[in-house]
Parts: sequence; structure tokens; C-alpha cells
Amino acid sequence: MKIAIIEDELLAVNYLKNLLDIQSIVPVTETVILRSKKQAIDFFEKDSADLIFMDIHLGDGMSLEIFEQVELFTPVIFITAFDEYAMRVFRHFTIDYLLKPFEEEDLHKALQKFISIRNNFDPEPVLKSMSSLRQTEGGVMKRFMVREGNKLKSIDEHNTAYFFASGKYLFLTTKDHQTYIYDDTIKDIIQKLNPEIFFKINRKFIVNKNAVTEIIKHSSQKVELKLSPEPEVSTDVFISKPQIAECLGWLNS
Repeated sequence: MKIAIIEDELLAVNYLKNLLDIQSIVPVTETVILRSKKQAIDFFEKDSADLIFMDIHLGDGMSLEIFEQVELFTPVIFITAFDEYAMRVFRHFTIDYLLKPFEEEDLHKALQKFISIRNNFDPEPVLKSMSSLRQTEGGVMKRFMVREGNKLKSIDEHNTAYFFASGKYLFLTTKDHQTYIYDDTIKDIIQKLNPEIFFKINRKFIVNKNAVTEIIKHSSQKVELKLSPEPEVSTDVFISKPQIAECLGWLNS
């Protein structure tokens, strides 16, 4: 695998490289070191990597500005000494958020998460060709085909807790705490779901009614939902203001 490290501190680069050398779950065949935002933009304009480690504060600015200059479809593990950016980084294809100083065990867990998501994502068009096998009834989808390792798995609508969008991808989370990349968009999938079971509460989340464990009304214009399982994206889940009345009626039906 080709890994890119976007980090301006040489000691941090060497520390991460040493940890990557001694771990075994992700075989690293090439490591690209990018010491500035400019170097990273120049590199990703013409090249790519399988996984990116990205510090947030660089000598020439914030690394998050890289996403404004180039389209990155590569999963990212953020490494930083600051925790206030955790919400912002999950707008992108973020695997994990490691706070410095992190240990070998923290890196191992992040890489395990990367492998798990990667194994559930089929970069080839096989899932698209499986669209005809998605079971429907009365014009709505009842089952959803995902990849689990080298196998295809069909998930029932009642075992689907919610769909959530992160970066360029749509994820499906089951009630038994499994998350898979799903080949669709949040805009399109909502048109195919049973409206008695699923509701698009905001631009990122479509929830199963049975996944809602608590409704918190902060004000008439700010209503939060607690979901089970809790989303891995580590963010509060709010109903968008225009949807509040309709969503609460749906939850009460």
C-alpha cells in the first residue's frame, strides 16, 4: 500500500514511520512525506495514495484547506495535538482522529478500522451490477446489498439503523453495530425507502424509526435525536429546522 504522511514536524514523521514499520496489518510498500500544504496540493493534483495521515496545523496553513484545492477520495487518519477540529474533519472521508501524543495501540486501532471499512468497500462495479438483486416490494427497497470481505451480504430494512453520508460516501449502519459503505447517495436512496420506517432528518442522516432512542428538544427550532447504535462520526444528530414538525409527526405515528 502507498501511504502519504502530511506532517511538517520531522520527529512526528519519524515516529509515525517507525510505528508503521513495526505493525503488520497494513503492508506499506511506499511512503510519501509531504511537509507542507503546498507540497500536498501539488502531489495530489497528479498522484494519489491508498491512505493519508494528516496533521491539521502545517507551517504554511491548515491542512483542511487542501480539500478546497483538490478532490480527495482517499481515506484519512488525522493526527493532531488539538481536539477542537474533530467535528470538522468528519466532513471528509475520515477513518480516525488521533490526538498527539498517540501510542502504538491507538494507531493499531485506527488501522484496524481502516481495514474493516476497506474490506467492506468494493472499488469495482460489482455492487452496481448487483442492483437488480436488491429486493423491492411495492416500489420500496426491503434489502440492501453490501460487501463483507470478499462476500456479498444482504441486510434487511429492519436491521438497518440508519444511513449517513460522510465525505463522498454513503454508509449503512446496522442495529448490531456494523457499518458498511453503501453504493448510492443519500439523495437517491431516500426515494427508494419505506417512508413508514425511514426518514431523512437532515442532509447527512436517514434514520430508522426504531433506531431513535431519545428525542431532546433544546428549543422549538433545535431538536436532537439519540440513536442506537451511536454514530461513529462523533457528532450530535439534529433534525433540520424545516423537517422538525414533519419528523416529530412521523416519530409519533
